[in-house]
Amino acid sequence: MLTIRLVITMCVLWLLLSGYFKAQLLILGVLSVALVTWLALRMRVLTHRGQPIYFRFFHIFKYWSWLAKEILLSNIDVTKRILQKDMPIRPTLRRVTATPDSDMGRAIYANSITLTPGTTAINFTPDDDILVHALHEDSLHELEDGEMAAHIRDVEPHFEPLEPPP
Repeated sequence: MLTIRLVITMCVLWLLLSGYFKAQLLILGVLSVALVTWLALRMRVLTHRGQPIYFRFFHIFKYWSWLAKEILLSNIDVTKRILQKDMPIRPTLRRVTATPDSDMGRAIYANSITLTPGTTAINFTPDDDILVHALHEDSLHELEDGEMAAHIRDVEPHFEPLEPPP
């Protein structure tokens, strides 16, 4: 059943994205769908059940707008630092605690750090910290304040803990 849904989804997506109904393109589409389906079955992608992605739907828009504002402000800050004659930069490498609750939240946190100009998430440390490189240490102080992590925790789902069976 999953294979049929995969084939139908890819065929519809191919038709929507190409917009052409010429024989040559349709044949290439059928061959592409067949190849991807064969690879998915061979790799057992359809039988593997990973962690489903859950997030609080309306909170994600609030987070995206906040992140867009932070990216804009960071762009302005980095541009000012570069255009000044004395270039007031102090590159710093520091571990920042990844406080979001889920693996998905920590991945979003690291990606958001990297999306913000002037900072780059380099690596997760074994104790769930993130090694961050910053153009100036002020950026790290903002991360340590925890505002970004708080916004991400708002996006994460809030599940009630399961009670142990009697």
